[in-house]
Amino acid sequence: MAIASTVLLAGAALAGCAASTSSTPGVVQVVAGENFWGNIAAQVGGTHVRVTSILTDPNADPHLYESSAANAVAVAQASLVIRNGAGYDTWLTQLLGATRHAGRLVVDVQQVLGLTGPDVNPHFWYDIPAIPAVAAAIEAALARLDPRDGTAFAANLAAFDRSLGPLDALIAQIRQRYPGAPVAYTERVPGYLLEAAGLRVETPLGFATAVENGNDPSPADSLAMDQLVTDHRIDVLLYNAQTVSAVTRHVKQLAEAAGIPVVAVTETMPPEDPSYQAWQLDQLQALLHALGGTP
Repeated sequence: MAIASTVLLAGAALAGCAASTSSTPGVVQVVAGENFWGNIAAQVGGTHVRVTSILTDPNADPHLYESSAANAVAVAQASLVIRNGAGYDTWLTQLLGATRHAGRLVVDVQQVLGLTGPDVNPHFWYDIPAIPAVAAAIEAALARLDPRDGTAFAANLAAFDRSLGPLDALIAQIRQRYPGAPVAYTERVPGYLLEAAGLRVETPLGFATAVENGNDPSPADSLAMDQLVTDHRIDVLLYNAQTVSAVTRHVKQLAEAAGIPVVAVTETMPPEDPSYQAWQLDQLQALLHALGGTP
């Protein structure tokens, strides 16, 4: 990656520059590593925040992302930075280390959720039951930075929590109607969601890990994955449409040929979805439909 040189150059230009809380009085500058966290911050902050999200392209592989000087400037000027953690956005950690801002707060989602371990699934935004805890951490940080607007932040947080109700209802419906239904994914992107919905993931761990790391799975794992599909031992294949390789295309084609429903998931919120909730609702409805229910 080119991030190391980018961070060094940006850091040299920005070190020692402490940006004000906002160029607009009463507006907190927020930088989110990923657009779904940025969208949640915008909902909680309302008119009292200006949010810049760095990863926004649903057609780009987030694992290959290279930071830029513009990103470094945004981070240097932010009073609140939201980081996913778990190695997913290491480049953001480097940008934080290369810039200084007196009083800057960082919400680290991994730390908020208390999920640790060398093989933790970093796709925390698919853990819908845990999202209120992340939103609450963002609200607390905003209230600390802008106490005068704390009442507005609290009201926005309450509204956000209520808006997750349709997602929780769909998860409960899947769990009740299809308990333990066998499914597979090309990588662990929707793992937390499938667990919450009570579905049983059959993907070989080695296959999913290799794909997530950008490697080819072992012949044994590839064969086991193929047999899940050709033997009709899964009801649905969840396919990461954002990180595509010859390996994942092969599995998708096998599923289509076998008549197994394929549900596309992405790592970044698509631009056509107006909110985090709308994005996740679309995917949940597609999953329910693929399992045999109605969206």
